[in-house]
Amino acid sequence: MSPVLAGVLQLLALIAALALAYRPLGDYMARVYSSDKHLRVEKWIYKAIGANPDTEMRWPAYLRGVLAFSAVSVLFLYVLQRVQGHLPGSLGFTAIDPDQAFNTAASFVTNTNWQSYYGEQAMGHVVQTAGLAVQNFVSAAVGIAVAVALVRGFARSRTGELGNFWSDLVRGTVRILLPLSVVAAVVLVACGAIQNFAGIHEVGQFFGGSQQWNGGAVASQEAIKEVGTNGGGYFNANSAHPFENPTPFSNLFEIFLLLVIPFALTRTFGVMVGSVRQGYAILATMVTIWIGFTALMMATEFHHHGPAFDIAGGAMEGKETRFGVGASSIFAVATTLTSTGAVDSFHSSFTGLGGGITMLGMQLGEIAPGGTGSGLYGMLIMAIIAVFIAGLMVGRTPEYLGKKIGTREIKFAACYILITPALVLVFTAAAMALPTPGNSMTNSGAHGFSEILYAYTSGANNNGSAFAGLNADTQWFNTTIGLVMLLGRFLPMVFVLALAGSLARQQPVPATAGTLRTEKPLFTGLLVGAILIITGLTYFPALALGPLAEGLAS
Repeated sequence: MSPVLAGVLQLLALIAALALAYRPLGDYMARVYSSDKHLRVEKWIYKAIGANPDTEMRWPAYLRGVLAFSAVSVLFLYVLQRVQGHLPGSLGFTAIDPDQAFNTAASFVTNTNWQSYYGEQAMGHVVQTAGLAVQNFVSAAVGIAVAVALVRGFARSRTGELGNFWSDLVRGTVRILLPLSVVAAVVLVACGAIQNFAGIHEVGQFFGGSQQWNGGAVASQEAIKEVGTNGGGYFNANSAHPFENPTPFSNLFEIFLLLVIPFALTRTFGVMVGSVRQGYAILATMVTIWIGFTALMMATEFHHHGPAFDIAGGAMEGKETRFGVGASSIFAVATTLTSTGAVDSFHSSFTGLGGGITMLGMQLGEIAPGGTGSGLYGMLIMAIIAVFIAGLMVGRTPEYLGKKIGTREIKFAACYILITPALVLVFTAAAMALPTPGNSMTNSGAHGFSEILYAYTSGANNNGSAFAGLNADTQWFNTTIGLVMLLGRFLPMVFVLALAGSLARQQPVPATAGTLRTEKPLFTGLLVGAILIITGLTYFPALALGPLAEGLAS
């Protein structure tokens, strides 16, 4: 079987699996966030944290819950890393340096999971499980909660109430993320992923020296790393490591895990607003971009430049021979179009244009399908922008799902889409202008610029993957990328929740002959075009200096 055919067949199998899970999972999540019943374990949690889950919140109160919980999480994870040397199960590792501890705490709380350290050489069992794994669950649950709050803003009328943050957080963790992760972990263990609390042990003699590995609860962390679109790996090689991702089947299964909730949330959206066809329109937009990017990546990476590439079946540098070009291309697109950041190959080793595709996927805002929750609310913001553009074309006040998109709403949406590019471009410019940050680049020229542009793109969009050639374990990059991750996560949430509150207060307007039918293919095409044009106008100059210049020169 040719490598190209193998890649296409894997893509088709993935699409079939996602299609089978779409409706049951989407409907289940809609029931979870619409129910007024609480499980016994949830009641225990509410009592422990002193929260009343039945109290409705307006958007400022909901936002205060998000920010307060996240601030405490950052502080807890920072302290846990700083006292690691005094904890049991530390495997002899000492405390993490202050700048790296701040970066890692900000990274995992913001669902970014950027890692400027070697996991197997820095973090003991307690930090990995009680710190990083816990944040993998709750940071994903926070993203879903904010998305559900925005959906309620569309579904409700003449009220500013968006639900209860603590209830949404706990339900997302207990009823959705935890059960899926348990099942996924069992499958990964069956595939060969390790799951233990073993210490450091020698695995063999190589070239006159010994090689040592430590064990860990790898399968369970790998499961929530993908299910929650987190991405932080137990080992530095991430999902290219055989302890995390042993076989081609586990590789395809992990891609399925990182896509299934973001895609299924479009069904949840349709059910909660009372029109599943609206959910299908958003799904069609996401799928169009995802499949388009996957096809481009495969074409780029299978494109042969000479006899060596012909023999290898494509550009194999930086790719696992267990997976090949096709599976690596599918994984790379899936992880950068979501906020996962896990990798089974190294994006810095992709062709110039292939690396640019991974970067552009993040710069779209990671909305096809995006992260757990963040992808849905990001796409809904872009839908509002598309409706506004259509309204300008026909001279009519834009409406979406029966809600008028007025000055207030479009200001919130505009602020949302401007924050992340500003963070990426300003910090990239500063790093290139100052003398010290440039010393961290392994490469010079266009590829070196791409390393830094990729780093801040990944941080601001809460992705977490890297171009790998950049030495980011410096005070400058640990501090600035940490700040970018925090600002890129929580500033957009402010405007999402403010927009949700504004929409919830409105009285729905009836559809007329002049109303744009947002469940039709025409709107899907308009939305895809708006996303690509807005992103292109924003990032094209920077991309032209990096991956485009490198790709055209090769």
